[in-house]
Amino acid sequence: VYSYSAAAWASGGNRATSVAYVGGSGTQTAALAFGGYTQPGGNSSATELYNGTAWTSNPTGLNTAKYGSQGAGNQTASIMAGGIVTSTYQSATETWNGSIWTNSPATLNTARGYVGMAGTQTAALAIAGRTPPNAGSTASESYNGTSWTNTPSLNTSGFGRMGAGIQTAALAIGNASPISAATESWNGSAW
Repeated sequence: VYSYSAAAWASGGNRATSVAYVGGSGTQTAALAFGGYTQPGGNSSATELYNGTAWTSNPTGLNTAKYGSQGAGNQTASIMAGGIVTSTYQSATETWNGSIWTNSPATLNTARGYVGMAGTQTAALAIAGRTPPNAGSTASESYNGTSWTNTPSLNTSGFGRMGAGIQTAALAIGNASPISAATESWNGSAW
């Protein structure tokens, strides 16, 4: 792990779990990492917390081991949505209370992996993602703490986008298919 200071990146503590396509949320000194893709080809449910110096494994992980999901919120109140289990795209949502993940009855309207997220646990935005059969999506959905609602679509389909901001003022940054530096902004009603 690297952290950024005013002039340079510095080494931080390494995670206990080696994974790719891991989800996360939080801040530089209070982060949450969950799920991921392990070698040789497995899904992880591992959850770890970062205190600015070191990672600590949480005794309980995701209810469903998966990769390609992302989170919104902070280290004590997060939400994750979507992801991939083996090769099946997910619509499931789990919420985090600081110690355990709980399956939410709310599911994404469009099952997808590599979804970007922005916002908080009770006011989140799910951005784009990969849908079957491995195609980029323009889907956008908002979460009010109870359910997901379709919002106007992004202008360009894609997946692997990073989400930043809040539910009513967000960015969708980058794209994995095709790889690009594209950025779209959300004002709460349109991309």
